[in-house]
Parts: sequence; C-alpha cells; structure tokens
Amino acid sequence: MTPQGPKPGHFGMLGPRRALEEGRHSGLGLTVTLTVTFTQSWESDKIPPPLTTPVSPACRRTACYQGNQGQELTPSPLAEWAFQLGGPQGWALNLMPHHSERLIQIFINNEWHDAVSRKTFPTVNPSTGEVICQVAEGDKEDVDKAVKAARDAFQWGSPWRPRQQAGASDRGRLLNRLADPDSRTYLAALETLDNGKPYVISYLVDLDMVLKCLRYYAGWADKYHGKTIPIDGDFFSYTRHEPVGVCGQIIPWNFPLLMQAWKLGPALATGNVVVMKVAEQTPLTALYVANLIKEAGFPPGVVNIIPGFGPTAGAAIASHQDVDKVAFTGSTEVGHLIQIAAGSSNLKRVTLELGGKSPNIIMSDADMNWAVEQAHFALFFNQGQCCCAGSRTFVQEDVYAEFVERSVARAKSRVVGNPFDSQTEQGPQVDKTQFQKVLGYIKSGKEEGAKLLCGGGAAADRGYFIQPTVFGDVQDGMTIAKEEIFGPVMQILKFKTIEEVIGRANNSKYGLAAAVFTKDLDKANYLSQALQAGTVWVNCYDVFGAQSPFGGYKMSGNGRELGEYGLQAYTEVKTVTIKVPQKNS
Repeated sequence: MTPQGPKPGHFGMLGPRRALEEGRHSGLGLTVTLTVTFTQSWESDKIPPPLTTPVSPACRRTACYQGNQGQELTPSPLAEWAFQLGGPQGWALNLMPHHSERLIQIFINNEWHDAVSRKTFPTVNPSTGEVICQVAEGDKEDVDKAVKAARDAFQWGSPWRPRQQAGASDRGRLLNRLADPDSRTYLAALETLDNGKPYVISYLVDLDMVLKCLRYYAGWADKYHGKTIPIDGDFFSYTRHEPVGVCGQIIPWNFPLLMQAWKLGPALATGNVVVMKVAEQTPLTALYVANLIKEAGFPPGVVNIIPGFGPTAGAAIASHQDVDKVAFTGSTEVGHLIQIAAGSSNLKRVTLELGGKSPNIIMSDADMNWAVEQAHFALFFNQGQCCCAGSRTFVQEDVYAEFVERSVARAKSRVVGNPFDSQTEQGPQVDKTQFQKVLGYIKSGKEEGAKLLCGGGAAADRGYFIQPTVFGDVQDGMTIAKEEIFGPVMQILKFKTIEEVIGRANNSKYGLAAAVFTKDLDKANYLSQALQAGTVWVNCYDVFGAQSPFGGYKMSGNGRELGEYGLQAYTEVKTVTIKVPQKNS
C-alpha cells in the first residue's frame, strides 16, 4: 500500500512563498497595518488574500463613527528581533490607547459588559512578550449573569425556541451566516497576534476548518430527528431529539477559533444555548466572533462569551446548578476536576477532549521520505501545541538510524520566527509559562539520558520561541516519553517487532490518537485495530474533517466531537407514545 500525498493545498504540505506589502485591515477596534501577498503553486482558492479593510461595527466611540481611528494597533519594524530569529525583517504589533477599552468586556445577552468585579487581565503577544491589551476577568458572578441570560433565551416560546414553527431551518440559516464572515483575513491575523501561530496556518488551516465545521452543522440543523417505533398494541410511538439546554463550554488556547467552532456548531444546530469560557491566554478572536454572532442574527442570550481563568470562571461553569451540560477541551488534570464538579453539583452531562501522548509507528517498509516529513509535521505542527501530536515516534530498528538522521536534518531546516513572515514554519509558544515548561522537559530529557540531537534551547532573546528539538535513544520510562510536553520536542524510540510496539504504544494513560506508516495493508489493518486510540491515521497524520468524529480512549477523555456523533451529546431523546383507536402496523 503506497501512500499517496495529499492534494495541493492540504495543510500537511504547506510550503508557500509570499512577499510582504503594506496595507491596512481593521476590525474589533484594532488595526493591523500589514498586507501579505501570496504566490503558490496550488489552486488560487487556497491562496490567502491580502489583508483588507472592511468597516468594523465593533467600536462604539463617536470619534470612530466619524472616521477618526484614533491611536490603533500598528506595526513597528523590529530588525533586531527578526535578525535574532534568523529571518528577514518583520513586523511586531503593539496596541496603543483608545481601542484597548473595546476589548476588555464580556459578551452577555448580545451586549458588552465590564466584569462585575471590574477586574482585568493582560493578554500578551507571545512573539514579543508585550501586552496587547487588557481583558475583563469574568468570574462566578459573571457566569451567573450569563447562565441567566442563556436560560431566558432557552425558554419555550422565545425567539430561539418559537412555539409556532420548528426553528430548525432558521438555526441552519444563522450558522451559515456565521460561516460567511467578511473579516476572514482579520480573524486570521488576530489569531496569529494573540496565539503566535504562523498567519498562513491561521488562515489556510484553522479558519478554513472553522468555516467548514459551521457549514457542516448548519446542514444538520433540520436533519437530526427522531424515529417512529413499531410497538405492540394500539399505540403510536416515536422519538424526538430535543436540546439539552444551557451548555457550558470551556475552550483551550492552542486552537481558539477552531475549538470555538467545534463547540458552537453542534450545540447551536440542535437548539441549545451556550455559556462559553475562553482561555485567558487567547481571548481576542472569541470576542471578535461574539460580534459576528450578533451580526448574524442570533437572538440575545443564545451565545454568551466570558474571558477568565479556570479556577474561577471555569469552575463556576462546571459546578453551576443551572448548567445542563459542560464540554471541555484541555488538560487531563483539569478534565478530572470538571468531571468531579459536574457530578457533585447537578449531574450535568460532560464531554471531555483531553491530553495525549500519541504513538506514531514507522515500520521498516514505510516510504522513508514521506514518513520523515509526516512525522516531523505530526510533532511540530502548531509549535507542538497539539493534543494529538505524534509525540512518541516509534521507529523499527532496521531503519532507525536513517530515520533519525533525516529527522534531525529536517528539524534543523525548520524556520522559526515572526509568525507574520512569509517563510516562517514555527512561531512562539503561547506564553511564558508554556515556554518555561517545555524548556523544563528538555532539561529532564537530557538529565535522564536521552540523546539530544538538535535544538534544546530558546530560539531568540525575545518572545517565547523554542528551537526545534529532537531526542534519540529515548526509553519508555523517561519523563519525556510519558508526559505531554506540548512543545516542539520530538522523541524517537526504537522497536523490533509489531507485538512489541503495540504493547509499548498502548502502555500509556492516554489514548487520543495514533498513526502507522507502512506499505503493507495487513500490517496497517492489524495495527489500527490493536492500538487503543480514538483516531488512527495510516500513512498520514492530523487529517481532520468536520464529518469525522474525534475523541479519546482512557484518560484522553470521553464523548466525541465532530460528525454526526458530535450531535449526540447535545440532545436528549424523548419517547412519545400515543393511544390510537386503530393502528395499521
């Protein structure tokens, strides 16, 4: 079975060449003065357009309505910074006064509010370590307000749940509106500013998958329904799929836009209302999407978005007596706390997509060029900040030396730098905490005897950049082989037989994903059945579609997101049985 490469434009094969030009784009009271012109060998519809300037309804200051943009988010050339990163001169983005006020509020009932406590926290540009702006710090009191607004919106007879019509097709129409924003380039730029991932990834990968996810669930809105059931006697029996109610959703910082769509899509398609807590590291795009939700026409209270911290706002959602379901993506440790809080409060439904330590198995008959490139992508994509990263690379001993040599060469060639730069493959880690955590794991690997083959330190003296790092001679008992690093640190392990690697791959508390590279169809089928993981990729990695369910075994979580399976957690099944005079079945 010879692996086939993805079609042009597949996100695993990004290699764009782009030139920077000057331009403007504004939205949500921010202005990014940066235009990117892309030239590519693939289809034109896969080329991100230049950053443009649509009119933003976000800022409510009179001066802005009069056309005065005030002091805004503008670029400053930082030649020294770009030089330190080994790339061409780039741009850094710094927030000036005036529009920062627009960003600090909480979105409840289609309106913007300060936190009840009046507290704020900074969100930081990970490329520079500088504060972008202050954001309202929501906590229990704000969650209470949001839950009340959501509960009111969920009442039978409300605009969201009208008595005289089903409302399902209207929900699909609203989701399709949300999936067609005018501000796509700005959303991608804001994601890159706040998260640090390369702009080309934000646009071509994350945003593309966001829109596909929303459109997919828009199509389900009037198609997920019950069945008629033939039962004995003069009775007519059928089932209804009804919304669960108020859904708490807690999303992570590694894919802010994408995880927001994964949660909102199925919840809204099935008629639920949402109270969402966004990660404190990356709140900006979710707040921008809040405006788009209102503009699309969703009624007040249907979606409420609270920036804040896990121990306060997140805990309040998980333990709230009037929240009917909670969905969480994040660490296994926090997922455990959420499960406990849900059970000790009102037994709310819980779906969890948690951590992973996914095995990526390279058999000796694999296409070596393809396996090396895909294993590199499996680990280093998104700066290694991916729950399903192929973070344990098992290589059969016959090809181990060659694979290691090629993998090290590929890691050394990886371009780390300004995420808005045309050649950058890897941006910074999301924040200082994550940066230091990853460096701590690298230190642990060296101390425990793994062979550091390249990288191993910071990639710049500013921002949170880490060198692409590869360890060889890694043993199963080492900390770096057991714990989720969530950074650009590749661990390569050697194995002899299929049975050996199955046992070692499954010897983990995690079971989120796995991959196999081989030309032998029998080996591929055997391994895909034997591996304890919610997703198994064969001769590919990180291939996602809105149609395919995703979730984990063991301590990688419970429940599934995406696909038809993703709708199940957001509906209650009601059985209705009617006594009839006569039945013809």
